[in-house]
Amino acid sequence: MAQDAAQCFRQEAQDLFEQLEGALLDLEQTPDDHDLIDTAFRALHTIKGSGAMFGFDALAGFAHHLESAFDRVRSGKIAASAELIGLALAAKDHMRGLLDAATGSPDPAGARLIASLEATLGEAAASAAMRGPAAPESEADAGPGETTTYRLRFRLGQDALRRGINPLLLLDQLRDLGACTVVGLTDAIPPFDEMESDGCYIAWDVVLTTAARRNAIDDVFIFVIDDMELTVQRVSDGEASSRIGDILVNRGDVAPDAIAAALGQIPRLGELLVADGAITDGALTSALAEQQHLREETSAHAPARVSDSIRIQAQHLDDLMDRVGELVIAQARLKQLATGLDDSHLKSVAEEIERLSNELRDTTMGIRMVPIASLFGRFRRLVRDLSQELGKSVLLTTAGEDTELDNTVIERLADPLVHLIRNSVDHGLEPAAQRRAAGKSEHGTVHLSAVHSGAEVLISVKDDGGGLDRARIRARAEERGLIPAGAKLSDGELFQCIFLPGFSTAQTVTSVSGRGVGMDVVKRAIEALRGQIDIASHTGQGTEVTLRLPLTLAIIDGLLVRVGRGRYVIPLSAVEECVELSPEDDLRHTGRNFLDIRGDLVPFLRLREEFRSAAPADPYQKVVIVATGDRRIGLVVDQVIGDHQTVIKSLSKLHADVDSFSGATILGDGTVALILDVGHLVERGQTVEPTRQAS
Repeated sequence: MAQDAAQCFRQEAQDLFEQLEGALLDLEQTPDDHDLIDTAFRALHTIKGSGAMFGFDALAGFAHHLESAFDRVRSGKIAASAELIGLALAAKDHMRGLLDAATGSPDPAGARLIASLEATLGEAAASAAMRGPAAPESEADAGPGETTTYRLRFRLGQDALRRGINPLLLLDQLRDLGACTVVGLTDAIPPFDEMESDGCYIAWDVVLTTAARRNAIDDVFIFVIDDMELTVQRVSDGEASSRIGDILVNRGDVAPDAIAAALGQIPRLGELLVADGAITDGALTSALAEQQHLREETSAHAPARVSDSIRIQAQHLDDLMDRVGELVIAQARLKQLATGLDDSHLKSVAEEIERLSNELRDTTMGIRMVPIASLFGRFRRLVRDLSQELGKSVLLTTAGEDTELDNTVIERLADPLVHLIRNSVDHGLEPAAQRRAAGKSEHGTVHLSAVHSGAEVLISVKDDGGGLDRARIRARAEERGLIPAGAKLSDGELFQCIFLPGFSTAQTVTSVSGRGVGMDVVKRAIEALRGQIDIASHTGQGTEVTLRLPLTLAIIDGLLVRVGRGRYVIPLSAVEECVELSPEDDLRHTGRNFLDIRGDLVPFLRLREEFRSAAPADPYQKVVIVATGDRRIGLVVDQVIGDHQTVIKSLSKLHADVDSFSGATILGDGTVALILDVGHLVERGQTVEPTRQAS
């Protein structure tokens, strides 16, 4: 059980580290933003407190030093300087290491960071002292030895007890700050038959006299402040002798007019009307009943405040997706069985199960979808560190952060995007002097964007640098024998050379790039995700690399086709149209595999030849036009069977070198159909025709 609690803390701490890093990077741009300072402080405070609770003493002890530093920033004693933020980012990385290590051994790296932090704080404090004392605030903290009285009212969310919040512990923490008087407010408690056993209906009024700072009160509620109502007022010295009516007005509990009315001892409106004979007792009782009824109806239809998210392990989602995939396969078998039998009841049940399985599939896939903002946020720190290391001023901009993608795809995208961003900053963006000479801003820009396109997500990395050097790429490719000397290649074909293993145009090897490994890693990772890469570059304007990725890796919509006696699935997202290939056209195109599709010449592959099918060809074959990016190709098949909901199954290691297929699926009759790798077939179709003509 303790191990599960520690693992839960590790997951929470990772979120807190991301929150802390985001706040620090924003704070570097706007060092006077108090909300960002408070966000960083709360994250550190939570890491320290929760770490000590779950036995991560080294992490809690180290976080305490950084928390103390930001407490001084929060109180205005020192400024959030660039040096302090840089140290805080390094300290965050160190805390992440302490979280993973979970050891109590000596920590020399942490000691050096603490020493640097104390030195920076000392310099900042000396600088602040030279500037003079800070301007007093409207509600200044008490000086040494002085006490201040505060009036607090707080009301927790109705689901506070269900979320594990103990109000008594909050009151005990307030008592630790000084003498306090606590009064429970029961005006919001509903009737007994409407009360929930674990609901929190009580609010509290607290009068606290303390020598602690005002921030100490906020720290008591730091873990629950986002889901509660809290007001804190400082009580002036003149209120000690106030009458009860004045105190109620000052607290905001009642308006001055109400006090005056109460002093006049005016009875209730209903009683006045009955006494005057304007209404009867029955009319008054009926009106009160109607009023109560309306209140009950309003309360019944009011939205309940419940937690809108839960944390579950990714493995549970993977298991659920596997079960849904098996259900889809079983549903397809049931549908095929019902089609072959003349039983209306069975067909009705099969249709209902098909509808439910489709809804379950969509719901499960929706659960796995997460906004890509969780991925984009990681690269702000990367760009900041690279710009400092390379001496370049780089701005990272993003768009489409709300675009959702399968969580598995997002996790496997991190490394490829790191390589692309590093290349953009190192190779793409010119030094400041060169940018000025070209009439550009000294600040280079790397733009990350994501957008949905059908059943795909397009993720692009674009910079405003000098663009790819075509001459250098061609020279290096010819030098290594990757392309024939003087070969005529389009820009797209030439740019694909940079993804070959070991290919690099860098003159020197640095700590950032130059070994020709990064882009090869990118290509392999994207192909493993069944995606493609497009490159567009313009000299002097920059380069844009676009990753085309499927929305999910589990279930896709496919087009089921037959080639000979075998059946195959083509991902429907890549299919543009289907046309017929008559025997006359087939004979006419022998030796020159091109089709005229509305004025465009599209090369095509005869899958019968690719798969060496011995069965006789159908008299009227079909051509399925597929595309990846701006490249199109036709696939000649014997028959187009129809659309098919495809549950993707990975091929075994024995078939790892079969490039034409990206996986397999199980059909309704229990047989296996291979899923075509459209990207590989398009690339092969683009190269087969020049080779045929040359031979």
